[in-house]
Amino acid sequence: MLGYLFTGVFAGLLAGLMGVGGGLVMVPALLLLFSFQGFDPGHLAQLAVGSSLAAIVPISIASLWSHHRHGAVEWPMVARLAPGLMLGGWGGAWLATQMSTHWLKTFFGLFLLLVSLQMFTGFRPTSTGEKGGAGLFALAGGLIGLVSGLVGIGGGTMTVPFLHWRGRSLTRAVATSAACGLPIALAGTAGFLWFGVAAGEGGYVYWPAVLLMAPFAVLTAPLGARLAHRLPVATLRKLFAVVLLIVSFRLINIIY
Repeated sequence: MLGYLFTGVFAGLLAGLMGVGGGLVMVPALLLLFSFQGFDPGHLAQLAVGSSLAAIVPISIASLWSHHRHGAVEWPMVARLAPGLMLGGWGGAWLATQMSTHWLKTFFGLFLLLVSLQMFTGFRPTSTGEKGGAGLFALAGGLIGLVSGLVGIGGGTMTVPFLHWRGRSLTRAVATSAACGLPIALAGTAGFLWFGVAAGEGGYVYWPAVLLMAPFAVLTAPLGARLAHRLPVATLRKLFAVVLLIVSFRLINIIY
């Protein structure tokens, strides 16, 4: 219980401090905690990813409401992306349940590797000043949702660069991305519950972990945002990138 509580606190602080999604913290932590609890190794990764998505639902609601109050969310853009995000999130959950825990952990490790490199270098695509057509947004939403459903995140690490590339300011891209995390989390959670029941596992969501992580993440995210104005965030992001790199190497069995 303390492990879940501290995971929520840490995820919320990092979300507010560095703008990273809680799933990047929750999934590795849950893999460790579930292993300590002796859960079935064959479904460990699915349970971690599904539980992370379920916890992201209330976290994303709190985040999008905060951005909405400041008038920064482009709701028409959310509406254009949402169908693809939901279909992709459901599809990602289905694909995750077809993979072994080993390959799902490896995929998550490779994703963490890319995120850590992006955080360390600070790379962002150059804004094109273009809005883009409906087909592009449907495809982007589907791909973002698919990857997010596979790895148990809200998709901000992909949605923000995409929106900025299509001409949105970083402030609006971050705010709109926060709102886009909700349809991903809802569809992904529903998928992990549905496919888990179909597999006879009762759903790939461990509710005690969700109910302890989510409230503390919601409570500590504003504190992280306030600390962002007092701490050297650029240096902390690079340190956190190194931590993610080490975790990714562990998950893909480069280090033991």
